[in-house]
Amino acid sequence: MSENKSVEPVIGLIGGSGLYDIDGLENKEWRTVETPWGAPSDQLLFGRFDGVKCVFLPRHGRGHPIPPSRLNYRANIAAMKMSGVTDIVSLSAVGSLKEELPPGHFVIVDQFIDRTIWREKSFFDTGCVAHISMADPLCPRIGSVLETQARALDLNVVRGGTYLVMEGPQFSTRAESELYRSWGCSVIGMTNMPEASLAREAEMCYATVAMVTDYDCWHEEHDNVTVDSVIKIMQKNSANAKALVKAVIPALGQRRDLCFAGCDRALEHALITAPEARDPALLARLKTIAGRVLTV
Repeated sequence: MSENKSVEPVIGLIGGSGLYDIDGLENKEWRTVETPWGAPSDQLLFGRFDGVKCVFLPRHGRGHPIPPSRLNYRANIAAMKMSGVTDIVSLSAVGSLKEELPPGHFVIVDQFIDRTIWREKSFFDTGCVAHISMADPLCPRIGSVLETQARALDLNVVRGGTYLVMEGPQFSTRAESELYRSWGCSVIGMTNMPEASLAREAEMCYATVAMVTDYDCWHEEHDNVTVDSVIKIMQKNSANAKALVKAVIPALGQRRDLCFAGCDRALEHALITAPEARDPALLARLKTIAGRVLTV
């Protein structure tokens, strides 16, 4: 394994609903990135912001043609890894499950409950098995930077909370919404898993800014969630999200040591398949995201 403990960050941004570009990016270039897991949602936008290398991916594609359960999460994360990204900031529109998190608030979540069932959730498979730790699924280092910059911008931000990831594309029933509230969840959305777990497998630091657009359907004093109502709040959130991104990129982009939380070394004790039992064809694919440990 590499002994180099100095990292020059490359900041990856995954834009959710309503975020399809980065304002102020210099030397912008949309590039096609092919991965062993197929094509990502769109071309990736490469450039620099305040001298920091950045890579942007619109999660659903420009114009939002791809629904949550049809996203090629493995290709999206592999494309980021293959583009040199070290740190990912995920921006996601969500519904609120708590009275104290009204539309317009940003939540820097620290936990997930994954209720999705149809998605490919790992790069690893028969022929090379790995079990990564997801006890603390989000990078606290990036989370701290996000919180600091959001507060400096005077945004309505909360640090910490559980993001319930539902399959979609339908919004929740009222019974489901009340169930998730009883579990203590803060917000509900459709996209951040397996995105976060795949980023961990690819040894990239990953954090989420969950942008509240509605109260889901549990709140008796608010209308049931509709696309129209979500879009109205999303447009307001978008301006704040763009301001936050502009503040966060320079703060994350300084040369640093390895991540103190170990996100960038998540595979060191995760591989369980004996070297002689590993499938060469699968290893060839895995080298794009796990070459650091596979070449030991």
